[in-house]
Amino acid sequence: MFRFATVSGQSIHWFLKRNCSVTPSQMLWLYASLCVVSIGIGTFFWLHGALLVLPFAWLELAAVGFAFVLYARHATDGEKIALQGGRLVVELENGGRYERAEFLPHQVRIEPQVSDRSLIEVSGQGRSVRVGRYVRPELRAELAREIRMALRGA
Repeated sequence: MFRFATVSGQSIHWFLKRNCSVTPSQMLWLYASLCVVSIGIGTFFWLHGALLVLPFAWLELAAVGFAFVLYARHATDGEKIALQGGRLVVELENGGRYERAEFLPHQVRIEPQVSDRSLIEVSGQGRSVRVGRYVRPELRAELAREIRMALRGA
């Protein structure tokens, strides 16, 4: 019945999240092993008279570490939409920033922001939230239809 949702009892949940193949802890292990190898090679060359290799290895590791921190910060980003207890609850997490909005199902509107492939705007009671960032653009209209269908049944 639902393509994107999980139904459990009287609740319907949509979990939309970033498709990350590497977890932050795996990234940390990868970075640690990269540090060991780079510093080992840099130290070898430093001991053999190539004094600039080690400082550039540190510079490289700092740049890669910065990129990994940015990746890890957004690895858990996601959107949770839940229809439960007579409320539509939308929770967004982006880069450690958390946002939550609650709507009454009979007073909420679900519509594309600009076109069929744009983000879905959930609005009502003077608030609006945009969802669908982690769904392919061509599937957003289907997600919006699914949410509307669930709201009609509420």
